[in-house]
Amino acid sequence: MTDLSYAIEEYLEQHTSPMDAVLNNLYRETHLHAMNPRMVSGPVQGRFLQLLCELMRPKRVLEIGTFTGFSTICMARGMAPDSLLTTIEANEEYEGIIRKYLEKAGVADRVQLIIGDAKAVIPTLEGEFDLVFVDADKMNYPAYFDLVMDKLKPDGVLLADNVLWGGKVLNADTKERDTQAIRAFNDLVQNDPRVENVLLPLRDGLMMARKSLKS
Repeated sequence: MTDLSYAIEEYLEQHTSPMDAVLNNLYRETHLHAMNPRMVSGPVQGRFLQLLCELMRPKRVLEIGTFTGFSTICMARGMAPDSLLTTIEANEEYEGIIRKYLEKAGVADRVQLIIGDAKAVIPTLEGEFDLVFVDADKMNYPAYFDLVMDKLKPDGVLLADNVLWGGKVLNADTKERDTQAIRAFNDLVQNDPRVENVLLPLRDGLMMARKSLKS
């Protein structure tokens, strides 16, 4: 990240509603104890997710990739008390911190945490979802897209994080497998007639796709 990028990120945070004590503590604990703490959503994207849920008022949300639960809390706070957010995390080592902060944030009653392989879990989930947020292993982004589209309600929204991958997606000749997978995912979304989409330069790139009512 360049000096200008850091300055812009700081400016964005200064002009975004601040995190409360719970999110601040989770953000700090993630950076102290988790590997690759940069994977945490952070204040700007977290606020975006919360506002989106407040606007959409989804009854059911699916999150693929919980990490330490920052984005989970942000989305759950924007949902109605009688709604349900199902979040899938592959790394069982994060379960303790996730559950601790879900309780601290007061949203544990509307969150279903599943520890396991999302590719195996998603087919077992019943019903449809109003919103799906993908922020997991990049190699499986195309597979996640295929798995969730039939479970996304018409007029539902799919979000996927890190779809710019530090700008590496611009290299069409890349041999790096994560970059290839993200490029493939972006192309899948762009060429799928069931959705209308926009790729936002938020954080490391956020793909937003709305499923057609006719799908």
